[in-house]
Amino acid sequence: MNQYSELLYYIKSLGEADTFVNTITQGEFDKVDLDKANIFPLLHASVTGASFTNGSTVVFNVQIGCLNQRETNKNINTDKFWDNDNEVDNMNETLAVLNRIWVTMYRNFQDKNIIASENPSLEPMFEDRTNLLDGWILTFDVEIPNTTLNLCTAVLEDIFDETFDLTFN
Repeated sequence: MNQYSELLYYIKSLGEADTFVNTITQGEFDKVDLDKANIFPLLHASVTGASFTNGSTVVFNVQIGCLNQRETNKNINTDKFWDNDNEVDNMNETLAVLNRIWVTMYRNFQDKNIIASENPSLEPMFEDRTNLLDGWILTFDVEIPNTTLNLCTAVLEDIFDETFDLTFN
């Protein structure tokens, strides 16, 4: 059973394929941006939970964040709408990355008989963490078939140390 690893490898490969993304990390969102060697924009994947559904699938709760560092322009700006920074650019660019990744994932999931949330949610982040990061966090569920374990066979093998044919006529 390696669906967790495969899901993370897949998300990583999508981040690597996006020319805008420079660094890809995974783990808890509380620990994103702790590495001083991060080169932004950053894509961060986090599996926040999982559940088994009747032994045939595993449902993962996934968050993917795309974040970029806020830069402030030192020139005096009198336009109060746009401020003196790249916040709007960061929000546009990181949203575009997540949109590209989501569309690719959703299309590929359908081809592999994987069920994903039809309407994932997006949450904005503004000037978060020590590096003042802006961006979005995409949250969705993905249901992956459990092809490596047959629940009935596994239970009977554990009890009787042998495999039984459970074909019913």
